[in-house]
Amino acid sequence: MISGAEIMVKCLEAEGVTVVFGYPGAAICPFYDKLYDSDINHILVRQEQNAAHAASGYARCSNRPGVCIATSGPGATNLITGIATAYTDSIPMVAITGQVRSDLLGRDVFQEADITGACEPFVKHSYLVNKTEDLPRVFKEAFHIASTGRQGPVLIDIPMDIQENEIECFEYPEDVNIIGYKPNTNGHAIQVKKAVDAIAKSKRPVIVSGGGVLSSGVKLKLQEFADKTKIPVISTMMGIGIMPSEHELYLGMLGTHGKAVANRALHEADLVIVCGARLGDRAVAAPDQMSENTTVIHIDIDPAEIGKNVKTEIPIVGDMRNVMNKMLENIGDYTVSAQWSETVKNWKKDLYKNPPVFDGYVEPRTLVSHLSGMFHSKAILVADVGQNQIWCANNFRIREGRFLTTGGMGTMGYSIPAAIGAKFARPERDVIVICGDGSFQMSLNELATIAGNNLNIKIIIMRNHRLGMVRELQDKNYNSRHSATILNGDPDFLKIADSYGIDHAEANSNEEAENIIREIVDSDKPFILVCNVHPDTPSI
Repeated sequence: MISGAEIMVKCLEAEGVTVVFGYPGAAICPFYDKLYDSDINHILVRQEQNAAHAASGYARCSNRPGVCIATSGPGATNLITGIATAYTDSIPMVAITGQVRSDLLGRDVFQEADITGACEPFVKHSYLVNKTEDLPRVFKEAFHIASTGRQGPVLIDIPMDIQENEIECFEYPEDVNIIGYKPNTNGHAIQVKKAVDAIAKSKRPVIVSGGGVLSSGVKLKLQEFADKTKIPVISTMMGIGIMPSEHELYLGMLGTHGKAVANRALHEADLVIVCGARLGDRAVAAPDQMSENTTVIHIDIDPAEIGKNVKTEIPIVGDMRNVMNKMLENIGDYTVSAQWSETVKNWKKDLYKNPPVFDGYVEPRTLVSHLSGMFHSKAILVADVGQNQIWCANNFRIREGRFLTTGGMGTMGYSIPAAIGAKFARPERDVIVICGDGSFQMSLNELATIAGNNLNIKIIIMRNHRLGMVRELQDKNYNSRHSATILNGDPDFLKIADSYGIDHAEANSNEEAENIIREIVDSDKPFILVCNVHPDTPSI
C-alpha cells in the first residue's frame, strides 16, 4: 500500500524535480512527512509569496517548471501574488497546496480557502484532487500544461485525506492526452512563406524580441537570423538578454521607459517582426508609435496574443524554435539595405550616455552599466521593480548571462526570492540583485534563506529614501505633491545584514561602490552593498 503523500513525492521525483520551495503547515504535513525521506532539496522560505518567486527564478534559469508548496488558507492565499506574477510573465510553475479534509470543504473550517477559485484568473489550469488514485495523472498533466504552449503556472490543491489515503500501487503515466489542450507548435508553412516574402520586400525591417524567445530556448537562433539578415533588434523588458547588449544590431529596450533609438527604429520601420512578445502598453504606448505603413509579422505560441495590442498583417502561431528554423531555411541571401544598416550603426552610437553625477552620491545608471564588466560573462542580474528596474533594463550590458525581472505584473519584492531560485538553478554563476530601499523591505526576510543556505548572492540596494518611480509620477502629474512616497523610519540596512551574518558595506560614490564590488566578485559568500542615491535621480 502507498499513501497519497508518498505518491506526490514520487510524482515529483518522476518529473526530475530536485529542488522545491515552500513553507509547511498542518494541511500539507502528510506530504512534508514523506518529503523528509526524499532526495528532493526543500528550501524553506520565510513567506509563501517568496516561494512562488523563487520557483519563478528557478524556472527561468533551469528551463524546467519551478515548484512551490504551501499549506491551506493563508498559506495558499499568500502564494497568489507570486502565481499571478508567473502567469503574466509566462513562467512555468507547479504550485502545490494542502487543503482541509474533503468532508469539511465548504463549511468554513479553520484555514479553509477556495484557492482554486481564487487563482482562476492567474493559472493556466487548476486541480482540486478528490481521489488519491488521480494524483499520478494530475501531476503528469500539471507539469505538461505548465511547460508547453504558452508556459505558465498550474495549481494542484490536495485535501489532507487525499494525502493520507492509501491505495494498492503507484504507476506514473508515460504520456499525456488532454482533450482540448493541443498547442499549435509548428507554424503554418504558408504564413511563414508570407513572412519571408514580406521581409524580402522590406527596406527598413526591425525585429522586436520578447520573453517568448527566451522561454523557447531559441535566442541563439534569433541571433543567427539577425546576423544573417542584418536586421536590427530591439527588445521588450522581458526580452532583454536575447542579444548581447554590445552587439552591433541591438538597439536596446523599447517603450515608455526604453531607449529613444529603439523607439525611433520601431517608428521608422516599414516591417516589424514581433517574436514572442505581446507588446503591452509599456512597450507600445500608442498605436501611432508605429507608422501606418508598417507591416507587422507577429509570431507567438499563444494565438490570443497575436494582434491583441498591435494590428497584425501576418500572424504566425507556433513555437518560436520551429518558426525560426523555417525562417532561416527560407530567407535565402536577403540582407537589409546598406542605407538602413548605416542608419542603425549611427543610432547605436547614441545608445548609452553619461548621466550627470550628484556629488556625494552613487550614480546608479553608470554603476549598473559597469557591473557586467566587473562580474563574469554569464552573470545573472535580477532587478526588482521601480526606478532600479529601469536603470538595470537600460544600462546593464548583457554578455552571455540573463536579466530577470517581472515585466508583466511588476511585483515589488520579486528580486531577492527570484535570485534565490536562480542561484539554486545555476549555482556556478554570479547572481546579482539590484533593488530599491522600498522593494528590499518587501522581502528582506529572505535574507534568512540566503544566510541559512550560504548562497553566494550579491545584493545592491539603491537607497534614495523614496518610492522613486511613484514620486516621479507625482512630480510629473500631481504638482510634486509627494503623498506616501517618502520612506521615513527605515531601518539601518547594514545592521540588518549584520544580524543575519551577511558581510556588508556602504558607498557614497561610484568609485567607492566599484572598489567594493571588485573586492567581493570572487567571494563565495553573500554580500549586501548599500548605495546612497540622490532622490532626484530620474529613471532614464
